[in-house]
Amino acid sequence: MSLELTARVVDITTLRVDAIVNAANEALAPGGGVCGAIHAKAGPELAAACAALGGCPTGEARITSGFRLPARHVIHAVGPVWRGGGAGEAELLASAYRSSLQLVEENALRSVAFPAISTGIYGYPLPAATAVAVRTVRAASHHHLREVVFACFTPGALRAYRDEGITG
Repeated sequence: MSLELTARVVDITTLRVDAIVNAANEALAPGGGVCGAIHAKAGPELAAACAALGGCPTGEARITSGFRLPARHVIHAVGPVWRGGGAGEAELLASAYRSSLQLVEENALRSVAFPAISTGIYGYPLPAATAVAVRTVRAASHHHLREVVFACFTPGALRAYRDEGITG
């Protein structure tokens, strides 16, 4: 079976997929942007589950239940803060995607939705971040995964994924 990659402007918290990915901070604490929206919709149980995990280093990911979300799981991926491109940001971002995909495979999940990790408050330039995301997802080994949705917050984000060859 082949892997279907799509991008669309959508609220990631509304998607009925096996897992949504949270653009998390190292403390796995509720924050702003996508992270804040996911925590708000999932309920306080998500923050408690994240606290029990004891954090997550940049470039890695952890998994929890989705609690009150339509998604069964939340994968908390910690991307890098943009520091100009010379501080290993691309490798750390790719690692966050690979770690997320490893959790997808370990948990035999068939569908996952990613936000544009690190492009919000962490300041990673959107075109560069989407190139890393798409390249990393395409290069990963997928035994269980059948669908990847790149959930875009804005039409501009959608255009960045379109520029990487992802359709809707």
